Amino acid sequence: MGERVTIRDVAARAGVSVATVSRVLAGNYPTSTASRAKVLRAVKDLDYVANAHARALAGAGRKTIAVLMFDVVSSFYANVAQGVEMEAAQRGRLTLVASTGSDPARELALVQMMREQAAEAVVLVGGVIEDDEYRERMARYAQALAAAGSRLILCGRPAPAPDVPALVVEYDNEAGAYAITSHLLGAGHRKIALIGYQPGHTTGEDRVAGYLRALADHGVPRDEAILHGIGFGQNHGYEAIMDLLKKAAGRPDFTAVFAGDDRVAAATVIALREHGLRVPEDISVVGYNDDPVAADITPGLTTVHIPAEEMGRTAVRLALAGAPRAGQERHLLGTHIVIRESVRGLRGSRGDGGS
Repeated sequence: MGERVTIRDVAARAGVSVATVSRVLAGNYPTSTASRAKVLRAVKDLDYVANAHARALAGAGRKTIAVLMFDVVSSFYANVAQGVEMEAAQRGRLTLVASTGSDPARELALVQMMREQAAEAVVLVGGVIEDDEYRERMARYAQALAAAGSRLILCGRPAPAPDVPALVVEYDNEAGAYAITSHLLGAGHRKIALIGYQPGHTTGEDRVAGYLRALADHGVPRDEAILHGIGFGQNHGYEAIMDLLKKAAGRPDFTAVFAGDDRVAAATVIALREHGLRVPEDISVVGYNDDPVAADITPGLTTVHIPAEEMGRTAVRLALAGAPRAGQERHLLGTHIVIRESVRGLRGSRGDGGS
């Protein structure tokens, strides 16, 4: 078997450039009839077989939506990715999903790769520490992608400056926190601990803001002693509630816990039981996200539902809606409470008897 014929051999045989051969073989660029005939004749004479992998990479980009997120394990990220994939598939697109681990260098490398592969859109998902570096980075991404004919979509991420050409799909995070805190207040609770959020992180800060606004609107003073944010997730949640229980010698004066997410809430239920405290008879617990764990634990967890799958679908619909507008487009989706069995109404309150 002789050496494999390359695209350069075809170009030399046809007397045209390599770029012209590539255009003829791709079939999606205009070429003259004469050049096309020369290339096809050379392909036949040399028995040239195009590199299918290379052709796929060159042609697939315009049918690709990329989703970059912190991880692919947690329910929120998985549901956003599911929404993107379902909507993209309905529109004949391929979805590529990658995790960044919140590493800006990896995120940059992935965005550059998707730009080079001519992806139609790049979706970045999840909260961040919002600072000047973040805003500058998002502006660079949006401008670079726009210059390549692609689009940047931020899902559940803070919007950059208004003139940055990005699509922003948000959920009303603060309103969800306000609603769930108001639900506890309406059930008669006045000492409500807030645990399991990351200070400085946009997702957590919005939830703190909603919690504090609800307290203020109900005339309840904030108590810094029962605001304990060290991070999201089960491990951080367990550590946070154990810290509060230790300070209270196992006899807390708070009657309810607002957990920063449902995994924090699940850890809270475990820690309270370890201290002989029952949910909701002794301590009411609420979460955020409406992850599967919220319905699986006992008692069922009252929580805030995030429209994560719809965020992913909306991102794709907007990205493929037509020619990009100048500047930024923002779209806000609502949240709502899902009431289960983890809240007890205190005597004399509207919610007496549980939720």
